[in-house]
Parts: sequence; C-alpha cells; structure tokens
Amino acid sequence: MLYLLLLPLVDQFTPLNLIRYLTFRAGAAVVTALVVSFVFGPAVIRWLKSKQGKEGQPIRADGPEGHLITKRGTPTMGGFLILLAMTVSTLLWADLTNAYVWAVMLVTLGFGLVGFADDYMKLVRRSSGGLPGRIKLAATVLIAVAAAAIIVLYTREPLATSLAVPFFKSFLIPLGWMFVPFAVLVMVGASHSVNLTDGLDGLAIGPVIIAAGCFALIAYLAGNTVFANYLAIHHVPGSGELAIVCGALMGAGLGFLWFNAPPAMVFMGDTGSLALGGALGAIAVVAKHELVLAIIGGLFVLETVSVMVQVASFKLTGKRVFRMAPLHHHFEKKGWAEPTIVIRFWIIAVILAVIGLSTLKVR
Repeated sequence: MLYLLLLPLVDQFTPLNLIRYLTFRAGAAVVTALVVSFVFGPAVIRWLKSKQGKEGQPIRADGPEGHLITKRGTPTMGGFLILLAMTVSTLLWADLTNAYVWAVMLVTLGFGLVGFADDYMKLVRRSSGGLPGRIKLAATVLIAVAAAAIIVLYTREPLATSLAVPFFKSFLIPLGWMFVPFAVLVMVGASHSVNLTDGLDGLAIGPVIIAAGCFALIAYLAGNTVFANYLAIHHVPGSGELAIVCGALMGAGLGFLWFNAPPAMVFMGDTGSLALGGALGAIAVVAKHELVLAIIGGLFVLETVSVMVQVASFKLTGKRVFRMAPLHHHFEKKGWAEPTIVIRFWIIAVILAVIGLSTLKVR
C-alpha cells in the first residue's frame, strides 16, 4: 500500500527513492511487524485469556505428564497475533500488484482460518481433538490448489510446471499438469510438519524465523537477473517481492517469540502453525526451491518422519521406536529439560539452514 502510494512521489522527493529497493522494504517489513506485535501483543493475549477462561488450551491427556501442570491455563490461538502483524506489514510494504504476494497470502490466511476453526473446536469441546482430520486436510488442499493455480499462471514456462533440482545448473524436471499436485503436497506437507513441531514453548517459531530468513534471501536472488545468472539458479521474475513477505513473517515471528518464550504466555495453536508452514511452502514453490525447503526445514521433516515411523512400527510390530512422538516428546520422556530441547533443536535448524543455503553456490 505504502509502496504504491509513495512510488509516484519519488521524482518530487528524492529520499523516497528508497522505496524502490527490495532490501529497504524487507527491512521495513521486519520492523513494522515487530512493532505491531509488541503494541498489540499484550491486548491480544488478554483478550484470548478472557475468552478462553482459566483452562486455556486443552492439554493432551496422553502427552508428557508435566504438561498437564505447566501448560494448563495458557491461552491458544496466538497465531492470530502473528497473522495480524504479518498481514499489516505485508500490505504496507509489498507491491500489491504482484500475484505471487497474493498467492502466498492466500495460503497463509486460508490455512490460518482452518487452524482457527480447529483451535475453536478444541476450546468448545474442551478436548485436544479439533476439526476432523479429513476436513482439515481437504480444506488446506483446496486452498493450496487455488494458490498453485495462481503461481502456475503467473510463472513463465518452462519454470511454471517444472521442478528445479539443487546442485545442478539449469536442470528442470518437467511435470506438466502434475506440478499442481506436487505444489499442493509441498504447501500442505510443510503446513502440517510445522504443526507437528509446535509442541514446546518456542520450539516451532524459532526454526520458522530461520527458514523465513533463508527464503527472504533465496526469493531476492531468484528475482534478480544478475544474481540469478551469477549463481546459476533459475530466475523467477517478480519472486523478489516475496522477500518483503518473508521479512514480515520474520518480524511477526520474533514479536510472537517475545511472548512465547518459556514459560509461554500464549501458544500459537493451529491458527499459527498451519499458516506459517503453508507460507513457507508457497514461497518455496514460487522461488523454485521446493527441494531446498526440505533441507532448510529439515527439522520439521524430522519431526514428521518420527511420527510416521512411530505409527508404522506400532501397527506392524506392536512396538514403539520412540518413547513418544513427535521427536521432541521422546527427549522429554528421556528427561531432557524443555529449554534444552528447544535450544538444541534451534541449533539443528541453523545447521540445516546453512546447508540449504550452500546449495545456492554448489552447482
């Protein structure tokens, strides 16, 4: 909004020329989202507490025993604060004529709405079970299909329907119409992976911020002809604008972490986790770095795989591989302190992010 309003005034007031630079607007998006979080955070938390009462988020009865004591009374739906800050910041600083921005925001807000419904059902029923899994999956798939269609229509061929492979220059795997189901899988898969990771104070939001920072750089480079050619990555005109969306996500995430740091004042709930994972997935699809997302977001993949292994092992052999899944609960059962698990998982996320970014140069 500010970009479109101020751009015509650049010739009359030279300092406004800063508005042309993606780096400036991305930094402004971080600061704006952070300020919105700090200003509205306390009020949002008070409102959530007043609506959810003393019980707060329903705690899983089959989860770690300590959670029934330490987590009780903490309100959920804190993802609303993240979405508020991210949306305001994006609307202010992004070029709203860019279709990629709208595609990513469609996934972010659409998945957030599905998560909100899920959290609401949990509160109404006073149970850790919200929306039926099939309904949640169907809703996110439909939203992802719409976003994938927008991305394909706006992207030039052959990139529009092809899969880029890291480590190889100019190598594309043509998927044709199968690219849409693949893109949906990336967005929905990333969404639910972040959702599974969100089980301890600060555990999910830290790696999300790290991943958003990485994809801010990737989107900027992919959208710049000079840098894309130098690094031998696929140039996606217009994708650089997603650096602003990533900046807004980082600022909103940092602001939320202020209130979510142990002991958490609020949980993001599915309202936040589904939205943030979906946003990362959509950005990766636009920037043609879907496979790199699996590396940078490797912690989310690890958590998801731990659940799949646990379920498969129990159904096939009647035995469990982990003391509890997802993986972070396994370490809780082993006696690790919650802050220890969170910080060590953050370290893993940073290492994976560095490995993921190295694919930009190793070609």
